[in-house]
This record gives sequence, C-alpha cells and structure tokens, in this order.
Amino acid sequence: MRDELLAIIPRLAHVRLVVVGDVFLDEYLVGKVERVSREAPIPVLEYVRRFTLAGGSANPAHNAAALGATVHVVGLVGPDETANELRARLADIGVGDALAVDPQRMTTLKTRVMAEGTLVFPQQVARLDRLTRAAPAPGIEQALIAQLEVLARQADAILVSDYKTGTATPAVIDACRRLGQQHGKLIAVDSQGDLPKYRGYDFIRAGARDAEASVGMALDSNAAFEQATRRLVRDLGARIVAIGRAEEGLSLGWDDQYALLPAVNRSDVYDVTGAGDTQVAILTLALASGASPRAAGMLSNYAAGLVVRKVGNAVPTPDELRWAVENWR
Repeated sequence: MRDELLAIIPRLAHVRLVVVGDVFLDEYLVGKVERVSREAPIPVLEYVRRFTLAGGSANPAHNAAALGATVHVVGLVGPDETANELRARLADIGVGDALAVDPQRMTTLKTRVMAEGTLVFPQQVARLDRLTRAAPAPGIEQALIAQLEVLARQADAILVSDYKTGTATPAVIDACRRLGQQHGKLIAVDSQGDLPKYRGYDFIRAGARDAEASVGMALDSNAAFEQATRRLVRDLGARIVAIGRAEEGLSLGWDDQYALLPAVNRSDVYDVTGAGDTQVAILTLALASGASPRAAGMLSNYAAGLVVRKVGNAVPTPDELRWAVENWR
C-alpha cells in the first residue's frame, strides 16, 4: 500500500479543483504573557505581532494548491477591507479568486488571541467571530452560480465546503449537483450537518457529531459507525461517505464495503484547527486523480497527521506527505 500512496502524490498536482463555500479571514493576535489581570482571572498579554490566513472554504483550497493542484474558490465577501486582505492571502497561496461581493454583508473575520510563552507554540486563549449568516440576495446568488457555470467546465472536481454562513444555498447546492452530472465531474461536500441536502453527491464527508444527528443514533462503537456509514451511503445515494473520527481515524463506506482507517501521528498534536479541511481536500484530490477510496482515505489521514503538528490552518507539502507515508506506520 505504501507504494500505491506514494504514486498518488504526484498525480494530485494535475487535478483542477473548484471549491465553493464560506470564505473567512483568520486573524491571529499574538501576545506575550506578562501577568494575571487584576480585573478578572485572565492573562494579560503584551502585543507581539499580528498575521492573517485565508480560512473557511479557502483552507481546503489552500491544501489543494499546496500540493500543486489548480484551484479556484467561489464564495461571498463584503465591500470591506477584510475582503481586500482575504484576496491578498488567496493570491499569496496561489488560489484563484472567484469571489462575489455582496453589498449587504460583512466579510467573515475570525480573530484568535494567542498567548506566547515557554511552550513550543502559542496557545489560543480567546476567539471572536464577526460574521453574518444571511443568504445572499437573488442577484448575488445568480452571480455565484454563473461563476460555477464557467469554472465547472474546466474542473475535474467541485468541492462544497459548508460552514453555514450563507454561501451554500439550495440553489447553489443544486447547481453543483447539476453541473457535476452534466459535465461528468466529481462532486464532493464537507458539511456541518444537514446531510440530506447533498443527496446525490459523489463524495460526502461529515464529522462524527453531524453524522450522528443525521442517522439518529449514538455513534458509540465501531459497529455503530459502520452501520451509520453504510446507511448514509444508501440513503444519500453517494458513491463514498467518510466520517471523521478525530484521533480514532476515518470511517469510510463505498459500494458494499466499509473500512476504519486509523489515524496516524496521534501523539505530536499541537493544534487541530483545519485538520478536517485537510482531510476532505486530499480525499477529493485523490479520488479525482483516480485513487481507490481506501487509498484516498489513508493518504488523507497522513496529511491530517501532518497539519496537527503546526499552528493554525496549516497545509502539507508534497515532500512532507511523502515523508509521512515513508516513515509513519
């Protein structure tokens, strides 16, 4: 299997991917711990630096671009400085900008306050999200779909990354399904719940809690995960369903088959932010490149094992992914 996984990695660079979903700007404010506040039981930080990263659906797009894929992201922003900074970050990471401006919304900004001290990495002590969850106006929604119509013709796969802030409307979800069927493209989704909306998609990924809500049963054993995965494949008409299980790995169902693919690197974990985005991005790229579901799932676990060793929305490089496959068991 190791040779099979190593052979997939260079193929990822030939995939053309469109990511549709909720884009954010992730802001990090890093400070050095000076003392405990006299006003409340919280640390007082002395400001050190600020940096920003492209987040939300831009994170799986970044993961794909870091592995050499050609990537465009379709989403919504507001007419503000946050959008300008987000566009700059997309340019930095080599992701094509197909964002639509909605004059009635703000660009989502997620601010994390990080404490820097004696530990290896800064630790997050607070987070503030500024966002709107409103659906776009009909004209803006049509602009999104028009972008999709153009990009889908040249893509190998479309990935919907649904963070519940308004981009993945019923019309957008249906357009992705229709374009996939019309042009023979792989259609994938990573959704925080509401899985029935994505019935008929080729590949559906969900976290354990969202999968549990969809099937209406407790996922408290391996047998329960297998039953849920098989049920979702059947009920959603999907080719492949993946349920992320954090440190336990990945439950994967396809055709009449099921596999629990164990996680790798369960010890050197510093920050789990974005690990699910990494997993779905690599799974989508690998499937679009012709990999088997089992191989695609295993490769995504190696990638997720790499990014949890870094702070923030991190991405694996091809060299790092090769190293992980060759050295981790």
